[in-house]
Amino acid sequence: MTLSELRFVVAVAKERNFRRASEKCFVSQPALSLAIKKLEEDLGVLIFERSRTDVSPTPIGEQIISQAIRALEEVALIREIAQQGNNQLSGPLRLGLIYSIGPYLLPEIIPILRQKAPEMPLDIEENLTVQLEAQLRNGVIDAAIVALPFDVPGIKTLPLYDEKYVVMVPIEHSWATRKSIRAEELADEHVLLLNSGHCYSHQVLQACPELSRKGQVLQGNSLETIRNMVASNLGITVLPSSAATERHINPLVKVIPFAEPVPVRRVALAWRKSYAREQAVLCIADAIKMIDSENLTMLST
Repeated sequence: MTLSELRFVVAVAKERNFRRASEKCFVSQPALSLAIKKLEEDLGVLIFERSRTDVSPTPIGEQIISQAIRALEEVALIREIAQQGNNQLSGPLRLGLIYSIGPYLLPEIIPILRQKAPEMPLDIEENLTVQLEAQLRNGVIDAAIVALPFDVPGIKTLPLYDEKYVVMVPIEHSWATRKSIRAEELADEHVLLLNSGHCYSHQVLQACPELSRKGQVLQGNSLETIRNMVASNLGITVLPSSAATERHINPLVKVIPFAEPVPVRRVALAWRKSYAREQAVLCIADAIKMIDSENLTMLST
């Protein structure tokens, strides 16, 4: 068993394709396939199920892949100690964020990180929670900023802040002069939410179950698209408050708070327990805690 074989296994697990994995590893596809086949023969188990259209880990393969990721991380730590004098704030950090957080949080934390960790640029990945979970487990990203709950074996989570949701309506809407909106009132409106799979949409539907039952939900591909759909008078929406600040709204919409109990999401930072650069992850958390925003209620650690 060699480190190269472990890297090939992890690459195939990430890409679910031998050709793409070989390109990532800068080797020929036959060489990569042969190396993995040799490892499977040495171990006496099948790591991957192959078909014409897909490559997927076997149950025992999942365990081997997880252990391979940990082994490679330990090797990477040795290199970091040797090359950087154990400076965990040196070198890129691969950070994942869900779509409803990334565009609004990153402009706040990047200037802070430029001061706190100038040698640690961020390699950003925006995606759905389920995809970020897989990427985190497989070592594609180092840490992720997600909405709770996020209960994943082998993953640490650090709650960062609570964020209220608000209602956004067209300026001519009958609610435009209201001081607050009750969550249950949404069931009688055309509500625009992100496509299924987004935890943001799931939490909104949890706050107002009648929306699912009455079929009033329309879907968009991004919060920015939804904001423009509201401005065009197609319907109303619910947004995290960080996406409804003055810099993000226009004269064609009105933002209205919810009446108590206000729907809230809790945002956390997640990373693998085996990840060697925990100080770098905590630096991200510290930068977020330094944000001065009335829309976010920071949590004590």
